[in-house]
Amino acid sequence: MLGSGIGVNTLLFSHLWETVLPTYVLNTIYLGFIVSFFAAFFGITAAALITQTNIKAKSILRWLLMLPLAMPAYLVAYLYTDFLDYAGPVQRFLREIFGWETSEQYWFFDIRTLWGAGIVISLVLFPYVYMLARTAFEQQDQNLHRASRLLGLTTFQTFYKVCLPLARPAIAIAISLVLMETLADFATVQYFAVNTLTTAVYDTWLGYGDLSAANALASLLTLMVFFIVLFEQKARIKQRHQSNRPNRGSHVILLTPLQQLLANVFCWSLAFLGFLLPLALLIIMAVEYATFAQLDALIDTGFNSIELAIYTATIATSIAIVLVLYKRLHQDTFKAVPLNVSGFGYAIPGTVLAMAMLATFGPIDNVINELAIKFGVDEPGLILSGTLFAIVFAYVVRFSAIANGTLSSGVEQISKSIDLAPPSLGVGALKGLFTVHIPLLKPSIFIAWLLVFVEAMKELPAVLLLRPFNFDTLSTQIYQLISDERLEQGAIGAILIVAFGLIPIIWLNKTEDNQ
Repeated sequence: MLGSGIGVNTLLFSHLWETVLPTYVLNTIYLGFIVSFFAAFFGITAAALITQTNIKAKSILRWLLMLPLAMPAYLVAYLYTDFLDYAGPVQRFLREIFGWETSEQYWFFDIRTLWGAGIVISLVLFPYVYMLARTAFEQQDQNLHRASRLLGLTTFQTFYKVCLPLARPAIAIAISLVLMETLADFATVQYFAVNTLTTAVYDTWLGYGDLSAANALASLLTLMVFFIVLFEQKARIKQRHQSNRPNRGSHVILLTPLQQLLANVFCWSLAFLGFLLPLALLIIMAVEYATFAQLDALIDTGFNSIELAIYTATIATSIAIVLVLYKRLHQDTFKAVPLNVSGFGYAIPGTVLAMAMLATFGPIDNVINELAIKFGVDEPGLILSGTLFAIVFAYVVRFSAIANGTLSSGVEQISKSIDLAPPSLGVGALKGLFTVHIPLLKPSIFIAWLLVFVEAMKELPAVLLLRPFNFDTLSTQIYQLISDERLEQGAIGAILIVAFGLIPIIWLNKTEDNQ
């Protein structure tokens, strides 16, 4: 894909470069900054309040602030547009209260803008920053905090000069994840009519039918993601995440009544705006508009989504098991290379991956069909680029990093001495894997499978470009209904996607509470 993109020479790409492409690039950069700023502000502030203060209902807010991750951004975008639009309940209520009759009599902000898209996406993605920052704050050595206060620093100065610098590596990782998810977003920015590189790739391929120009745009987007990853890694060079001997007996800050009020309003607003209100709107839609015909239509698309997610989760987790154990048990100098390389796909947006699959499997399909004609047999058709194979392949490439990271963390918790037990008892290497290591990794394997399954259920851009004819998933069905302004007809399917997204969050929260 990169080769075809760099070598592109089409009139369409030249026209785009001379007209709208600079605007697309600037919109992409501006959107990344807006989402990063708000996600960092929301996430760091919430993590600090939960870990450093005696905020009320801390045990509830601790897990409630993670729930927005289960809500796809494009769903939130549609729900808030419908809720805040001129014909929506908010503006209708204002017109009734103040006696306004037309929109010219008052001002109301337009959510379908670049800033609106940025805020909506940040409300969904800030839990990345919140979770990693919260963990970093909780693992810090409290002796350093006490020392800073003995040296005369105030509570705020201690947080700014000690806590934040110690947590900076974790925050940098979280913000890089937020940026990559932002660049990968397609449905939200398209619905808000904000043209970015992601929408440009989609429109160039499906709108103009120019694969070469689309590959060039995808290559440009890939380079942007590459520089983000490179910058994040360089920003963390020689930085230590935490003290080697963390002391978790932290002394929380006692908030005044006014501070308690402000802290609770802030945290509950994030949970309400990012999850509770969108979920309530979906439930209201489902109750008012759900029919048995919608349920029948939901069955096929639901099974398609589950089928793709099962294939992806099983393959990605199986590959991760092999690569993680190879790195752990093999003596090869480059034993970590396969695991690291397989994780690069998460940094590539789904749209770009789809273009890569088309650029790779399309020519292979053509060669196969030409060989079939040459040998006088029936042409098999698009067996790679026109079937579920391409979708599953793209999914596995994109989500392998999730399985790799989860299993790598699980392997690190297994004592090195256990590796020596099977050979010392005369047990072969393969049998030792299935009798020792894999049973110990069962919890991590389950979590990895579950996380990949949920991400595959929610993925939209890749399946939108690669799906065969007359094949829909829950995400593509809901996207089409959103595009037609008919989400109420797919409210049940949207709730189902959110419900699947809640499973790993609830599981991880229960696991954390039991530790």
